[in-house]
Amino acid sequence: MTAPTTAPLTGLRVLDLATLFAGPMAATLLGDFGAEVVKIEHPRKPDPSRGHGPSKDGVGLWWKMLGRNKRTMTLDLSKPGGRTTLLRLAATADVVIENFRPGTLEKWDLGWPELSAVNPRLVLARVTGFGQFGPYAHRPGFGTLAEAMSGFAAITGEPDAPPTLPPFGLADSIAGLTTAYAVMTALAARERTGEGQVVDLALIEPILAALGPQPLWYDQLGHVQPRTGNRSPNNAPRGVYRTADGTWVAVSTSAQSVAERVMHLVGRPELIDEPWFASGADRARHADVLDEAVGGWIAARTRTDVMAAFEKAEAAVAPVQDVQGVMADPQYQALDTITTVDDPELGPLRMQNVLFRLSATPGAIRWAGRPHGADTDEVLTELGLTPADLTALRAEGAL
Repeated sequence: MTAPTTAPLTGLRVLDLATLFAGPMAATLLGDFGAEVVKIEHPRKPDPSRGHGPSKDGVGLWWKMLGRNKRTMTLDLSKPGGRTTLLRLAATADVVIENFRPGTLEKWDLGWPELSAVNPRLVLARVTGFGQFGPYAHRPGFGTLAEAMSGFAAITGEPDAPPTLPPFGLADSIAGLTTAYAVMTALAARERTGEGQVVDLALIEPILAALGPQPLWYDQLGHVQPRTGNRSPNNAPRGVYRTADGTWVAVSTSAQSVAERVMHLVGRPELIDEPWFASGADRARHADVLDEAVGGWIAARTRTDVMAAFEKAEAAVAPVQDVQGVMADPQYQALDTITTVDDPELGPLRMQNVLFRLSATPGAIRWAGRPHGADTDEVLTELGLTPADLTALRAEGAL
């Protein structure tokens, strides 16, 4: 179970101590491009993602994706033998990713001083709800809280409806992507300095960055972005529109030329001559007129006809798809975005492929998430532990 030698991160070793979901996702992204990832879970309390969402034959399906390209082992870091073993593993690693509450590693004498002492080149990525310091640092933190606290929920939903949280791990996903980027940034710095460092990543920050210039708008103008549903304050027409056959399409006119093409397409070219049509913000202030024009035209046609007409007019449109539509979409099929992975437990599995394509050193899914502790003996034997050592650790409850 080794990475292909062409993978760009071949030779990089990552210890994934994290759970639910940002830290493990970052480790998955590194593993997808060749890093050797060792997933370390508590012997009696596996990563809760194994039990999140639907399962098949008692096997959690979310874990099959989140745990892909990872070897799995167990270790109780609170036991003396577990602490010693982790330090031995850290001495061989390039990256450790953890998401315990601040102070937890330190409580076990596994903080940065101890880890960097055994491996000065180590990068320690610490992913928490609120960061390593500050008045909220020791609170329990989850993505839901970041989605609320960052301002995302406040601007999401209809104007007269409550703030809306996403029905999936949005903040965690953004933080997972950011953590992988942060780790690679720290590793690039190590190439110059020869030394590792600590990455302090708080869930509340990457999602705030993704929300754009809201703090700048408020700082300079006192502007607070309101909830506008599917409308945008920056352009119109923009939103989802129902077709004659009861399906939905999404239309965007972020470019002025596209907005003009849409008006020609729906038979309302005279609107282009209106003074307010010349900018996206002004068009947004006349969204009722534009939505009536576009929505009425779309409502009289099937989605197939709408898609064909928009494509011919070089106007921006996409079908609103559930996962069934995603799986059948010809563009996703052409990109192999949903790929098939053979799994010894469940057989062929279809899941999202690696995040991007590299022309010379591509990533790959080598295997799906493995059973809890499946590689414990193999990993520790490679580390130099003997059968007697493993027996002693199990007697202590460290494995």
